[in-house]
Amino acid sequence: MSMSALLSSLDTPVALLDVPRMQRNIQRMQHRMNELGVRLRPHVKTSKCLPVIQAQIAAGASGVTVSTLKEAEHCSAEGINDVFYAVAIAPGKLDQALKLRRNGCRLSILTDSVVAAQAIVAFGQRHDENFDVWIEIDCDGHRSGLTVDDPSLVEVARTLIEGGMHLRGVMTHAGSSYDLDTPEALQALAEQERRLCVSAAERIRQAGLPCAEVSIGSTPTALSAQSLQGVTEVRAGVYVFFDLVMHNIGVCRADELALSVLTTVIGHQQDKGWIIVDAGWMAMSRDRGTQRQCEDFGYGPGVQRNRRVDRRRAGDGCQSGAWHHHARHRQPGRHYCALPHRQPAAHSAQPRLCYRCAVPGLPRLRCRRCNSHLESLAWLVISN
Repeated sequence: MSMSALLSSLDTPVALLDVPRMQRNIQRMQHRMNELGVRLRPHVKTSKCLPVIQAQIAAGASGVTVSTLKEAEHCSAEGINDVFYAVAIAPGKLDQALKLRRNGCRLSILTDSVVAAQAIVAFGQRHDENFDVWIEIDCDGHRSGLTVDDPSLVEVARTLIEGGMHLRGVMTHAGSSYDLDTPEALQALAEQERRLCVSAAERIRQAGLPCAEVSIGSTPTALSAQSLQGVTEVRAGVYVFFDLVMHNIGVCRADELALSVLTTVIGHQQDKGWIIVDAGWMAMSRDRGTQRQCEDFGYGPGVQRNRRVDRRRAGDGCQSGAWHHHARHRQPGRHYCALPHRQPAAHSAQPRLCYRCAVPGLPRLRCRRCNSHLESLAWLVISN
């Protein structure tokens, strides 16, 4: 079956995964981590897809990072047992964590406060469980964690260790990397992320306490780091598919975007220069990831197959509005001629409309978009 025939047979909206691109992305990150001498623990919330996770592990990844205990449960059920739940744990979830560990999952958890550390210790002692625990470090003021000079840093470590828990180490995430778009700024933040997290580990060690591991990571800083001295592992997730946020940041090319959404033209507002497609925010996500970046791709640009995304004209052909089940697609100064054999939309000086035209949309923020299609099982894998 030809690609055109295959696309014509699909019920839209549907997520399209370009496996060769994905494999190249996986190899690119793994190769760079190997060069820098650290383990790669991918964040699997990006895909939540077992074959994708298995491809990352086959390439050399060691363990996985998750954002929910449900993700940890699914990974463990498939034999992926080295799991880091990288969200500061709420005491009410310790029972779930305990069940996972008792079922064979080598789950490690996270905290960033003395009170939470005390709760972990109390629960662990009641249930005779020595939890593996990381301490979160704030390296850029972007989110949660303790700063390297916070007086409670050593106290948290001491509380865990003296309470019988196993302190795995310290971790951080340079979330502010998403606000950058030059190699120099990214390299500087990557070094700041490394230096501050390593310094936090050294503070704990200087207090006479063991702190074996240093875990850092975001896709932009992982691909921009020049040295990871003192770091033992990197956590990154977006790299497996990449997206337009990463494209704006400058850490990937348009031809490295592995995930897109196929949608169908269902209407035309000729006087407004709009076409209406059947992929609304349920398919495309309401998270406007590029809204505050140098180029705003709206709810995602429509592109022809093999057409390069031009950063200088990123606004052309972007979805400018999205509703529950449909969206409008803006083409300033032009009109779409949607071809009946479901090829991506082409331009015409004489606007007309043929229904059932396929328009691939490039990913803006892969996590939410990917998860929407995982919930509906609407996937097509393109292998070549």
